[in-house]
Amino acid sequence: MGMTTGFLGGFTLTSAVLYLSLSLHQQNRATQVALLRQQRNVLTNFYEPKEPEKEPRAREVPIGLAEMAKDRWNRVLEETVQTVYNTDWRRVRESAEDRVGTIAQKIRESGK
Repeated sequence: MGMTTGFLGGFTLTSAVLYLSLSLHQQNRATQVALLRQQRNVLTNFYEPKEPEKEPRAREVPIGLAEMAKDRWNRVLEETVQTVYNTDWRRVRESAEDRVGTIAQKIRESGK
């Protein structure tokens, strides 16, 4: 082996070992930095907690003619159902019987 070959072989070996050492050192430092950031965030959140996030606001969409018609239909239907529900059907029946009785009596009187 000549002097040039020995020099180039030594240079290559030294460069490879130096490169691998620096690469390993850089990866270790990056890992340490990530761990330190994570620990700092944990400690910061412990003694200085973040404010809770605000509730998302509901999206407001302008309503169209169809939606207005649906709302009106639902309102009318709801009022009708409430009227039927709140009606005293016994009193309605008695009132109808009284009217029919009055009409029948008038018919009998007019027939005599």
